[in-house]
Amino acid sequence: MRGKGRWVPVMVCFALVLALPAWGQEGYEFMPKGGKTLLLQVLGSPPDMAELSRIAATKHTEEEWSGALAAHKAALSDKELRTLAAYLAVNMPLAEGVLEAAGKAGKIGDALPPDGRELAWNQCQFCHSLFTGYLTQDRDLAAWQAEFQTPFHREITMTEQERETFSRYSAINMPMKIDDVPPELRF
Repeated sequence: MRGKGRWVPVMVCFALVLALPAWGQEGYEFMPKGGKTLLLQVLGSPPDMAELSRIAATKHTEEEWSGALAAHKAALSDKELRTLAAYLAVNMPLAEGVLEAAGKAGKIGDALPPDGRELAWNQCQFCHSLFTGYLTQDRDLAAWQAEFQTPFHREITMTEQERETFSRYSAINMPMKIDDVPPELRF
């Protein structure tokens, strides 16, 4: 019994570490929405499953997605439309059966790959300040892609698809204006 009790603090710490990415999202609503969030927003609540199924089965370039999303210009800003088009270009089509399985489980969002905002929350702030190390960086797509070639960033456990999603989101949405970031998160 005494030996088993020693593991309780270890298990509590392990559970807290697993929960950090979810907790890290709270308070970051000021960041521009990512493609997954924008997609679910335009599909409504509950999402239009026929439209989501069509999107999930379609492969387009970013420019083609921009044209296909023209009907949503009233609901999204130009930057949001570009963010959504970039996300869809990198992440669609989904693997066969993924959307259906998530629908049966009642977790449609789980079928969609993480977007740039989620990847920033879950990857950047473990090593450096989200503000100075990410939010204030003014880089184009090529520069964000090259960032993953630096020694420290090469070791980040992200797929090539996730790196591309992150890079495109960041090129469109960064840098942020200092006044748009809550003062307590600036440095």
